[in-house]
Amino acid sequence: MTTVEKHWDAIVIGGGPAGASAAAILAEHGHRVLALEREKFPRYHIGESMIPFTYGPMERLGLIPMMKQSAFQKKYSVQFVAPNGKASQPFYFFNRYDRETVAQTWQILRSEFDEILLQHARTKGAEVMEEITVKELLWEKGYSGQRVVGVRAQTKAGALVEFRAPITLDCTGKESFTAVRNNWRTKDPYLNKVAVWTYYRGSKREPGLDEGQTTVAMIPHKGWFWHIPQHNDMVSVGVVAEGKYLTRGGVKDPKAIFHREVEENLWIKDHLSVGEQVGEYFITSEYSFHSRHCGCEGLVLVGDAFAFLDPVFSSGLMLALKSGVLAGDAVHEAIAARDFSPARFGDYARFMREGVENMRKLVYAFYDPNFSFKQVIDKYPEAAYEITDCLSGDVNKDFTSLWNKIREFAPLPEELPVGGPLAKLPAAQAA
Repeated sequence: MTTVEKHWDAIVIGGGPAGASAAAILAEHGHRVLALEREKFPRYHIGESMIPFTYGPMERLGLIPMMKQSAFQKKYSVQFVAPNGKASQPFYFFNRYDRETVAQTWQILRSEFDEILLQHARTKGAEVMEEITVKELLWEKGYSGQRVVGVRAQTKAGALVEFRAPITLDCTGKESFTAVRNNWRTKDPYLNKVAVWTYYRGSKREPGLDEGQTTVAMIPHKGWFWHIPQHNDMVSVGVVAEGKYLTRGGVKDPKAIFHREVEENLWIKDHLSVGEQVGEYFITSEYSFHSRHCGCEGLVLVGDAFAFLDPVFSSGLMLALKSGVLAGDAVHEAIAARDFSPARFGDYARFMREGVENMRKLVYAFYDPNFSFKQVIDKYPEAAYEITDCLSGDVNKDFTSLWNKIREFAPLPEELPVGGPLAKLPAAQAA
């Protein structure tokens, strides 16, 4: 038996960074917002490094003062390390940006950070329900075909509940609730990687200002380690590469894969030679994908549910927060206009796709076996600033000049096919 709850101005599916930020923005605008989260926070999640241009959405949410007072590890730079252990000079953000804003960011523990975001949405006025699982979208006939009018969800106790609203935001992360069910999701043809990771306590860190820097340490065949120092003397460390490479010789155990690859980079081996491994070993496919559509009437996709990009440049958290804030403002305008058509969210979708595409091109160049950023910068010194901007998350600008330079050294991908906002959903998909 299904219980029908009261109507809302907006429903948010998912309480992660995209969902929590969108809910906070909508509640701040004075709307009745319901956020539905299937898990109980705090909960574990990977994706722990912020890049400089996360500052913008964090400032819009009003969370910068809290971050400055938090225990999260401060991050000022990124460095790259060759398999032989030779490290590049750190790339300091303050050499490019204002020290008081984007030049310093943080390495976070997602269980703590995500709980802060969700509580912030509550503080702003959003109603948040945890341990409730959305089972299906509710559909009715709209002017452009079928429109979404809410969701049917199941509580922890097993009760079915319907929640109705003129607009629903899908913020379900990589699982991409809507895109998977409607066959909108398109995989990137080349960025099919596997990640294996774990945590260390008390391992080596760099001194002084470099203590919190992200290290990208290369292994053969364009694989790489991340080394992310966190607070409480913890380090997140993992390896990303092609699945065939990581499982060579028939090795499939995550622990065995991880420790074999540690031997492939002397810097990683040295830094993990002291300290203690804690917790389990995780493994996941880190393939890139995007949704061909950003939604349909009464529905908009946000964060990883819209597009997920290879994690090498730590863009995921920035894109999730940015997408959540932008979607929140776009939905606010839709509510004010009483217009929930796909076209209403066209500018939002184009803006987010532009940013993802720019970062995606840089990821492709990185994985090319014959390419290095040093090649480009040696020939075109001015390219260093453009590369830094893109790596730092300043992705919504014209990088045509940079792409022309990079194409002299490596091919870049064509844009993935998109259909824009979906004007009409076939009845067969509206079941």
